[in-house]
Amino acid sequence: MKAVVMAGGEGTRLRPMTASMPKPLLPVANRPIMEHVLRLLKRHGLTETVVTVQFLASLVKNYFGDGEELGMDLTYAHEEKPLGTAGSVKNAEDALKNDSFLVISGDALTDFDLTDLIRYHRERGALVTVCLTRVPNPLEFGITIVNEDGRVDRFLEKPTWGQVFSDTVNTGIYVMEPEVFDYVEPDVPVDWSGDVFPRLMKEGKPVYGYVAEGYWEDVGTHESYVKAQADVLEGKVDVEIDGFEISPGVWIAEGAEVHPDAKLRGPLYVGDYAKIEAGAEIREHTVIGSNVVVKADAFLHRAVVHDNVYIGPQTNLRGCVVGKNTDVMRAARIEDGAVIGDECLVGEESIVQGNVRVYPFKTVEAGAFVNTSVIWEARGQANLFGARGVSGILNVEITPELAVRLASAYATTLKKGSTVTTARDHSRGARALKRAVISALQASAIDVRDLENVPLPVARQQTARGSAGGVMIRTTPGVPDSVDIMFFDERGADLSQAGQRKLDRVYARQEYRRAFPGEIGDLRFPASVFDAYTGSVLRAVDTTGVAESGLKIVVDAANGSAGLVLPSLLGRIGVDALTINPGLDEARPTETADVRRAGLVRLGEIVSSARAAFGVRFDPVGERLALVDERGRIIEDQRALLVMLDLIAAERRSGRVALPVTTTRIAEQVAAYHGTQVEWTTTSPDDLTRVAHKEGSVFGGDGQGGFIVPEFSSVFDATAAFTRLIALVARTQLSLSQIDARIPRAHVLRRDVATPWAIKGLVMRRVVEAAGERSIDTTDGVRVVEPDGRWILVLPDPAEAVTHLWAEGPDDAAAQELLDTWSTVVDSADR
Repeated sequence: MKAVVMAGGEGTRLRPMTASMPKPLLPVANRPIMEHVLRLLKRHGLTETVVTVQFLASLVKNYFGDGEELGMDLTYAHEEKPLGTAGSVKNAEDALKNDSFLVISGDALTDFDLTDLIRYHRERGALVTVCLTRVPNPLEFGITIVNEDGRVDRFLEKPTWGQVFSDTVNTGIYVMEPEVFDYVEPDVPVDWSGDVFPRLMKEGKPVYGYVAEGYWEDVGTHESYVKAQADVLEGKVDVEIDGFEISPGVWIAEGAEVHPDAKLRGPLYVGDYAKIEAGAEIREHTVIGSNVVVKADAFLHRAVVHDNVYIGPQTNLRGCVVGKNTDVMRAARIEDGAVIGDECLVGEESIVQGNVRVYPFKTVEAGAFVNTSVIWEARGQANLFGARGVSGILNVEITPELAVRLASAYATTLKKGSTVTTARDHSRGARALKRAVISALQASAIDVRDLENVPLPVARQQTARGSAGGVMIRTTPGVPDSVDIMFFDERGADLSQAGQRKLDRVYARQEYRRAFPGEIGDLRFPASVFDAYTGSVLRAVDTTGVAESGLKIVVDAANGSAGLVLPSLLGRIGVDALTINPGLDEARPTETADVRRAGLVRLGEIVSSARAAFGVRFDPVGERLALVDERGRIIEDQRALLVMLDLIAAERRSGRVALPVTTTRIAEQVAAYHGTQVEWTTTSPDDLTRVAHKEGSVFGGDGQGGFIVPEFSSVFDATAAFTRLIALVARTQLSLSQIDARIPRAHVLRRDVATPWAIKGLVMRRVVEAAGERSIDTTDGVRVVEPDGRWILVLPDPAEAVTHLWAEGPDDAAAQELLDTWSTVVDSADR
């Protein structure tokens, strides 16, 4: 049997290490990753191997040649352009078409039993056997589900935490029959998991999954690269280490000189002809390459040093990677997570902070303090986007410098000459950051329409009027010292997951586009924004009957930017309104839960004493709405969602309603009673927006005060929802308390369970296993439905080490019992 080693990837997440070296040639324990792979193939008798190459192909060919030094027969299949995982193998079809073959990645470290994998494939008579393994964090891999017979049931590429229902992932190792080439179109990008396997499964072809025991690490990030070094030194992976183990865990290669007064604390590796001087201290998990010089009193701990590097006296390297031919001069300090590219100079007494990337051929001046990456490229940041865009503490995590880099990355994802709408809330911090954002956009050949201080829905609506995207900066709801930088697409909706990943990739590499002098973007300040917005609302929302109803309402603007829109709206809608807290308060750009509650209590008192039909309270950016009925009683957010749903469904009598899976199933009863249908979405706002944007949608809401009025917009908009509510109440001639009273009580309880990141995938697998024969819904997380209709939803948090649980039952006691039962299941994964 022949093997195929895929060695064409660029390894962009590993830059600057891969800026001048292909990923398969990156050394692990001073030997290229791909050499470890080839030696594994040889151990299992797979000596005839085809190597697919594309990026820096000549370096791979020059290093391995024809494979004679390894006792193998290597040939190469060159891709002129990236062809995907399947397309690259198809490119080598002529060498593989006569027998079964094995496909393996040239940049993943493993010691799987390939002989047993091949045996399994042949015994099953499979067309394709996918080698699987279990990992703690399955987000970056393709999840695979197999049935009891070993046949593959389902693939899911690069899931979100809401889609994680197993920790069994595709390793990219396959055994295949040549007939599989009939399903791969030549000379076009084709992927196995995304294109070929789904088609094979649809046609009922024998696609099997083999869950391998052993070690596997996809060396795709700097963290996993450093981890792979440590795992080799710890003996966690069965690979050959070139050298002599002079004491437990201390490996010294041929020709290395280690002074007797040097301190070595293993496990560690010193490459051939390296020199370690007296007083140097080499600590755990350090790998020193060939011909490296480590001078007196240098300190290295968990450092990975490539070949031909000079480490000066009194230097301090911790948890970093240093590229080949680099000089690190006296008393320089390189911190945890930093990566220095090939052929750099790090000057005396300079400090390179953690997670900084210095690209090849750069100089860090003596005495410099480097806390941002040097020239064009930068580190990738996990979880750049959270639930509210990019969030963090003002001037600590979110600085003007970061705002510039983010805006530059966003601009780079757009075409030159595009227009971006910018806006902010009424805080000083947002004002300062927006100026930085505007400068970066203009410098990247983007025209800017600046709305200044407007409600969030106005920013979204104005973005949708001809802009390629938008940026809104606001104070984080409920957290006065933090800010959110929110990015919109051309519809004014939050960037999709794909859009976020695209921006994240550009930001991680910091390959920002710069404009030539004649291309600098324009800056405009559109006029009459509020009048245009309220006019659009009133044209889109049916307000028939409002003027004749004589309704009296109380509106609390909460000293936020909603107060900028209300005068124009209320003056044209023809309703008797008492507005409270209309002025802007820069000192209070957001409100805590306690302040919000106190405001609602006060609003209820005013509504009751004024004998108003109802009261509404806007959040500070005009995105969300809270309700108080005519008696002054607060209608809680989940209940307000049902009230709005009942009003809209009763009038429309058809259509679709978009609701997140965390919503009570009483919503289905309410919708069905009036002839409408619920379409369940994930808890992601962009997914709710996507469904609400579909033809036939009549309403959407998230149960947290966010309401979507599809006839006007597909995003949360408190002003549009307020206008619609006034009209509905006017036409139905029922009070909010009467509508509330006719809706059954819901009993939904929630609990958060602390869950380490490393076991989140295991948690979800345990939940699926514990569900047994019960019905399962994987729209977002895993929702397990009991035969009597009770349900529990288990959902990992995408940004925190927490798992959320929601339970609904016929009463609070039943819901609490479900929470207790399934909390135990979640907790059990950590034992």
